[in-house]
Amino acid sequence: MAALVMSPMAATSAHAEPELLARPSMQDARASNRVMLAVSRAGKRLVAVGEHGIILLSDDNGKTWQQTPAPVSLTLTNVRYVDATHGWAVGHGGVVLHTSDAGKTWLKQLDGAQAAALARETAASQAAKGGEDGRRALAEAEQLVADGPDKPFFDVYFSDELHGLVVGAYGLAFATDDGGKHWHPIPDRMPNPKGHHLYSISVANNELLIAGEQGSLFRSNDGWKSFTKVDTPYSGTYFGVLTGKKDEILVFGLRGNIYSSRDAGQTWQKIDGGSSATVTAGLRLSDGDVLLVNEAGQVLQSRGPGGQFRPLLSRHGSQLTGIAKSADGNIVLSGMRGVASVTLPTQPAEQKQ
Repeated sequence: MAALVMSPMAATSAHAEPELLARPSMQDARASNRVMLAVSRAGKRLVAVGEHGIILLSDDNGKTWQQTPAPVSLTLTNVRYVDATHGWAVGHGGVVLHTSDAGKTWLKQLDGAQAAALARETAASQAAKGGEDGRRALAEAEQLVADGPDKPFFDVYFSDELHGLVVGAYGLAFATDDGGKHWHPIPDRMPNPKGHHLYSISVANNELLIAGEQGSLFRSNDGWKSFTKVDTPYSGTYFGVLTGKKDEILVFGLRGNIYSSRDAGQTWQKIDGGSSATVTAGLRLSDGDVLLVNEAGQVLQSRGPGGQFRPLLSRHGSQLTGIAKSADGNIVLSGMRGVASVTLPTQPAEQKQ
């Protein structure tokens, strides 16, 4: 697994998780320079999340950032908004946070202990019906409870203010139909018997895709009631998936591996990314171009579907983790040195040399 994406998992031990779940984040004068793992846009506001429960807000397109309180001190791995005010953040300890005021205040909706209890309750009902699958599910749920809240969520997606999905380590997947007031486990809907980590969610054309480790890619086109496995040519980890028009899928991850499909995953093409650095996040622009960021601190650009990627910007020494577009059209990056707004050049870096 990529050191950048997975190393925050080691930032706290399993024994510290319950304590940090109950401890609000501390104000940090250097918060905007800490390890930040994701950035998202809520209307004209930018929101970034990262280590120690740090949540940053910017109302000037990323020029300046202010820290806002969070109810936990655990590393937050991702943040997404369904509109200008309603957003969710996920992270270590199985935590799910919700805001209804564009990120000014946050409430905890779920944590790892609650998630484990829900999984055990569901598995117990399944086991009561008899059968080996039910007994296995109950045993796994009991182990989840025994482990404590030590397993992170890596991504979150809401189709509207009520219907959402979170995914994470060891195949954890939970859904809600009431805006996060209640959650229910759904790993049984996914053909993931080995419990591969699930890292990224993407939705287009009423189809939802989830990418994960060991070449895992799952598809649902019935509102998450069921998932099918999509065969891919790579057996390593995908840290991201992007969907587009006309059955386009782009997956990316370890060692710079990037694959593209133009027929909904029936056939795949390996894409040259120009680097062996692990690709951590991506953004599809309105004109069809795709931007990817990697552990080498590069922003890679591809023009049109299936095109090769070339370095558009290099930030040497700063591993990148997330990318978003601000309201003024600039690109905002998150990484090991915090968050920054950049104006991308109009031609690849290699052409300017």
